[in-house]
Amino acid sequence: MRFDGKEKKVVILLGPTAVGKTDLAIRLAERLAGEIVSADSRLLYRGMDIGTAKPTEMEMARVPHHLINLANPDEIWSLAVYQKRLLQTIDEILERDKLPIIAGGTGQYIRSLMEGWVIPTVKPDIRLREVLEVWGREIGAEELHRKVALLDREAAAKIDANNLRRSVRALEVIFSTGELFSKQKEKEAPELDFKLIGLSRPREELYARVDARIEKMFLDGFVQEVKALLDQGYSEDLPTLSAIGYREVIQYLHGECSLDEGKIQMKRKTREFIRRQANWFKPDDPNIEWEPMTPDPLEKIVQSVLEWRSRETK
Repeated sequence: MRFDGKEKKVVILLGPTAVGKTDLAIRLAERLAGEIVSADSRLLYRGMDIGTAKPTEMEMARVPHHLINLANPDEIWSLAVYQKRLLQTIDEILERDKLPIIAGGTGQYIRSLMEGWVIPTVKPDIRLREVLEVWGREIGAEELHRKVALLDREAAAKIDANNLRRSVRALEVIFSTGELFSKQKEKEAPELDFKLIGLSRPREELYARVDARIEKMFLDGFVQEVKALLDQGYSEDLPTLSAIGYREVIQYLHGECSLDEGKIQMKRKTREFIRRQANWFKPDDPNIEWEPMTPDPLEKIVQSVLEWRSRETK
């Protein structure tokens, strides 16, 4: 099955952590001559494989994957940089007469694409940013996020409470301009036709899958992965290493918690993250075609995409 490169149709496969997006996206791409574009902010960084549940080399060899392993952990990508590369990648896939399949759980990335956010062009205030970063490390990412919420509740609702860098950026823009961060994202929707497919599982089933995934991470060498990053000279204070799991393993390596305590914290924070993901894409959103993962929804999704593609783009 090949597609007309002139059509601007893009499939977005979304859903919470551990729902099974990776496997289904690959099988869908195989059936529909698609290429997968990651919408997971953590997959951008090299050397962060186990703790991010990155697709394996064998999985990525089955169909082309994009926006994975593009930067070192200290080469931080802003939302604006990601958005620009994402649109460029979609255009390139369409030019090859293939179907772009965007898969991931970073709601901010997906919404910025669909709604055409124009990212604030406020120039970085390095001194202010340094002060905010020091403050954030002192009080913790979650507490800094609460400070953002006091000033700009709408912006805070769209920032992961553990994402220190995004909270710092929001405060930097607010303090630099005197305007709310949330009000500075104007919209200029791209000329693309999106089909949103949401994957779902019962919450308790998701939690069980998260627990099993975390246990497997440690069996696969997660501690060694984090230690290798630190041994390469990457600072433990990097925003990338504040991701769920990496911070807990660093605390374990410093003797600040046991391995079991670290796992418990990872499981708790991942559950919280899943609940926040639900705020981005709600079950009653009429624009999302929700499919339960049991039984296997592949055939139903394939038929739905084919029917959608047969209709003219508005």
